[in-house]
Amino acid sequence: MSRSEHSLQALSWRKLYLSRAKLKASSRTSALLSGFAMVAMVEAQLDTNHCPPGLLIAFSACTTVLVAVHLFALMVSTCILPNIEAISNVHNLNSVKESPHERMHRHIELAWAFSTVIGTLLFLAEVVLLCWVKFLPVRHAGTNENSTISAGTAAAITSTAIMVPFGLVFIVFAVHFYRSLVSHKTDRQFQELEELEDLTRLQNELDHRGEATSVQPPASHYP
Repeated sequence: MSRSEHSLQALSWRKLYLSRAKLKASSRTSALLSGFAMVAMVEAQLDTNHCPPGLLIAFSACTTVLVAVHLFALMVSTCILPNIEAISNVHNLNSVKESPHERMHRHIELAWAFSTVIGTLLFLAEVVLLCWVKFLPVRHAGTNENSTISAGTAAAITSTAIMVPFGLVFIVFAVHFYRSLVSHKTDRQFQELEELEDLTRLQNELDHRGEATSVQPPASHYP
């Protein structure tokens, strides 16, 4: 096996391990957050007399989309991960060609994005809506009756004011991390292409030298 082929196989193995790590992370995150959303929807005590219909619709829609997004990511991980695990446990360099991680690269990236980015943003919105649904029906408990804002509304506004900055920080971090990751992958690919070109050029030089040596006639022992 030439050095260029060995480098290509090493690159494929790195992609396989990265895909496996992404699928494991997305499956764990999706199972955890979707389970929490289902429990929150079931255990939430809704007061239809004091909760506006729009708030109930928003809470129901956010919970449903959150569960659907995470279940999609979980389904992709469950379908692809066993095949990748089976290949990664085989101690054979050529077995990496049988792995579906390169052919299904877009599905893996989509599942990872749904679980870590879109799913997390929906989870933050779910927490805010749950606070409003839970605390809004609380009326003037522990506060003066003449107060213009109830205790439940104050608690919901407080949770929203805390969560919004965290959501903005999360979005900024996600964009920055994605740009840094893309830049790193681009630089790494250019570096690997340069290494492959150097190896290919070196292999061609060695082949030409071998051909020149084989073509050269043997020296005569007679004068």
